[in-house]
Amino acid sequence: MNKGLYWVTLTLGAGALLAQEVELTRRATPTGRGGDGKCTIEVDVDGAAEVEVSGDMGFLRTLAGQTAVWRRFECNGPLPRNPGEFRFRGIDGRGNVYLVRDPRSNKGRAVVRIEDRKGGREGYTFDLEWRGSSGVWREGNVTEPIVRGGAASPAARAIRVCQEAVVARIQREGYRYVNFESTAPDNNPGRDDWILGTVVAQRGRAATRLLFACSVDFRTGRVRSVDVRR
Repeated sequence: MNKGLYWVTLTLGAGALLAQEVELTRRATPTGRGGDGKCTIEVDVDGAAEVEVSGDMGFLRTLAGQTAVWRRFECNGPLPRNPGEFRFRGIDGRGNVYLVRDPRSNKGRAVVRIEDRKGGREGYTFDLEWRGSSGVWREGNVTEPIVRGGAASPAARAIRVCQEAVVARIQREGYRYVNFESTAPDNNPGRDDWILGTVVAQRGRAATRLLFACSVDFRTGRVRSVDVRR
């Protein structure tokens, strides 16, 4: 067991414990400094979960199914607020693993979503790698922050359902690991119900950059259409 900080936050709703509201928080085990930055993360998931890394802290949230648990969280240094370069690399796991928030455009917070649709627990391992950092945070293309302790905004919900639709679409093409580079509402006149972005999808060792566009009903969160192309 990690000798660092490790605790559980339980949120009660309507007098009952909801599995999807469990958050396990853990401080990274240091592996030494020097060279480029890297964190290796391994978790057990049965359903769906999100891993958020900020500095040397990790937050594991169960979104559906059985409570996700930590196996390993090792870093050779804290994730900087604005890394000069950043890469997400999926290593192991039978389901979908994709980066939904890039720390360069999310105030130094990286968020990875895991979807395990088969029965029983499965171990998932991935790396976060970076090079350099800047003391000044640059505004990025992902405009909606992660919301804790409250309902997400209509734009944040639209971004999330669009990303889920994009993953489902490209999964049918045999891609497994997905890295969302940018996701944002279209700010052109008359396009306020569209979400646009770019994504890098990996099939085997080959990675492909794709453009996507979703038409979303911001009021209901329903995806009307999704288009993905090279």
